[in-house]
Amino acid sequence: MLVKIFAAAVQGISATLITIEVNCSKGIKFLVVGLPDASVKESQERMISALQFNGYKFPRKQIIINMSPADIRKEGSAYDLPLAIGVLAASEGLKSDMLADYIMMGELSLDGTILPVKGVLPIAILAKESGFKGFILPEENAKEAAVVEGLEVLGVKNIKEVVEFFNEGAEITPTFVDIDKEFLNHQSDYDFDFSDVKGQENVKRALEVAAAGGHNIVMIGPPGSGKSMMAKRMPSILPPFTVEEALETTKIHSVAGQIGTNTALMPQRPFRSPHHTISDVAMVGGGTYPQPGEISLAHNGVLFLDELPEFNRSVLEVMRQPLEDRRITISRAKFTVEYPASFMLVSAMNPCPCGYYNHPERDCVCAPGTVQRYLNKISGPLLDRIDIHIEIVPVPFEKISDRTAAEHSSEISKRVIAAREIQDERFKDTNGVYCNAQMTSKLLNKYALPDASGLQLMKTAMERLNLSARAYDRILKVSRTIADLENSEKVQPSHLAEAINYRNLDRETWASQ
Repeated sequence: MLVKIFAAAVQGISATLITIEVNCSKGIKFLVVGLPDASVKESQERMISALQFNGYKFPRKQIIINMSPADIRKEGSAYDLPLAIGVLAASEGLKSDMLADYIMMGELSLDGTILPVKGVLPIAILAKESGFKGFILPEENAKEAAVVEGLEVLGVKNIKEVVEFFNEGAEITPTFVDIDKEFLNHQSDYDFDFSDVKGQENVKRALEVAAAGGHNIVMIGPPGSGKSMMAKRMPSILPPFTVEEALETTKIHSVAGQIGTNTALMPQRPFRSPHHTISDVAMVGGGTYPQPGEISLAHNGVLFLDELPEFNRSVLEVMRQPLEDRRITISRAKFTVEYPASFMLVSAMNPCPCGYYNHPERDCVCAPGTVQRYLNKISGPLLDRIDIHIEIVPVPFEKISDRTAAEHSSEISKRVIAAREIQDERFKDTNGVYCNAQMTSKLLNKYALPDASGLQLMKTAMERLNLSARAYDRILKVSRTIADLENSEKVQPSHLAEAINYRNLDRETWASQ
């Protein structure tokens, strides 16, 4: 008997429908075709044990399974459940009249328990778009799939539940998700808050400007000055997720297998902080069967690179194009996948190898020329993509011991959201531009061109501080954001002066040791 079961394969952050054809006839051969990998071929042993443990017979016949389309690689153990159900149906041990209504995915353990799988959310979206009635999947993944409205999501613990559902009409309670409870009510539940930060008002201001305009930022300061502490609090002042952003970000983490069990939508923007020993592939994504890298896992959130000069030079260079294009394309001989990578880069570094160059109280012990060589580990083109450079000095004891409560993240976030709303209105008719950091030269001339006094200030600053030519556009972008924070239609000289102050590393005299 020939039956058809439906499953899915995940490519990039989207899913492709897989039709599993199972034919049971006379003979003793078991064969799986359609480009399966080793784990799919090994499913026979798991199916035999799972079915026998639950009182079902694995047919002693010739079983040929075709997974179509045959030119797409089928990998992983998530096909165990549909394969087992298909074998039972083809051997007439299961009624097949409702099989066409459902997509099924799940890994089988030897006792028939259905284990969680990756990439559930893209598959649920595919099931809805393809007109399926429901999606049968592991119970631990049910909340994630239930985000898709209009799809009957049936979470199951054991293969016996699935067999009884088709044979006897046994009830499986569909999973529903209350978006308000699971998503909206948890958007402000951050573990870190700027109220914990003592002093550093100028740095907190720079981080606020960066968040308001989507600007990349690097913090330079000695050990213990609070660089990592403040970076971890960046997500708490960014605008909250929209449902569309949360859905896209959750899809990426679902494909990477980094969504917790019993989790629906991600309520908060991601914060990724890879170690400086990370490889190129782990940063941008890839592998034989490409998976999302750190820049994609940070999509719609923050990518924090601590000890920036310690990262491998090639790792930093492969980020240059994604920083501009906000997506990464990974090509292989037979296929190409594209992952979104619209992240905010927050980085931190010591000013020199010993960490105490420009320290107000401690002397730098680095040899002459060492500071410049240390800074040269970061290429000019990468620094060109970082709008704000802010120098940090250690917090004095008086500030550390001060019991006065600092400003909460929620207050800073209100100003950031107001500035982002101005930018949303400004760029509503411009494709691909959502914040000031993405402005082109044409948009800069339209929205951020200073008046005569502002241009004179820029000229004086560039001459006296020996600012590089690449700093000009960056200063205009940042000054436009500062103007938005003050709800100013025009860029004023005071806005330019503050933006000029955020270009420490562009000053030729900064690393003159």
